[in-house]
Amino acid sequence: MSKKILVTGSSSGIGLAIAIKLKKKGNLVIINGRNKKKLINIQKKEKFFGCENGDLSNPKEAEKVVLKSYKKLKGLDVIICNAGESKSSPPNDENFKEWNKMFKQNFFTASNVIESSKKYLEKTNGKIICISSICGNELIKGAPITYSTAKAALNFYVKSLSHYLPKNININLISPGNILFKGSVWDRKIKENNKAVNKMLKEKVPLNTLGTLEDIVNIACYLISEKSRFISGSNFIIDGGQTIKT
Repeated sequence: MSKKILVTGSSSGIGLAIAIKLKKKGNLVIINGRNKKKLINIQKKEKFFGCENGDLSNPKEAEKVVLKSYKKLKGLDVIICNAGESKSSPPNDENFKEWNKMFKQNFFTASNVIESSKKYLEKTNGKIICISSICGNELIKGAPITYSTAKAALNFYVKSLSHYLPKNININLISPGNILFKGSVWDRKIKENNKAVNKMLKEKVPLNTLGTLEDIVNIACYLISEKSRFISGSNFIIDGGQTIKT
């Protein structure tokens, strides 16, 4: 049975890959992004059910995107909160502007959408997935502290909210590690210094490889299926073993 799905931050990368996969499985998918022109072009190319432009860090815009999606789909079964941004000031060079930007793009883009969609998801035994990062789980040296802290806040929010949402709504996290795709940070790093990337993988990642978009997509598909009926408040870490503690 097809599901009615809104995927935020889905004009590129992980969000777009998830949206495409879910559409191919027969679901009705609405994509979202801040760049209206880019969003419309993707909509035309991939033929999603619809697209809704909006900056979800603004609560009024988030509410509008959710409401329009609900009306267009005539219901809402799944929210996938992928909107986010990792580029920020390096460690020990934080400032208010960067703190504000990181929390807007990595925390409020999710919380605003979730708060606006609860009443719709309650009607359909809905599911929520938030895309986080291993940077929000523990210290990853070199990662922006502003970004890591915002993702850590998102993780705690989801875990806490799982106890207070209506009992027929599941909410979970996916925390990707180093994911390679065209135009990604790791795509750039490989082109700049492939030896350094291989050295990092050998020293820090037990599986000695980078992740793929498909690795994240597969978990997302599982979490919106009925197979995940008894899972809520969980954080699925997809990082090749990088952050597994002994």
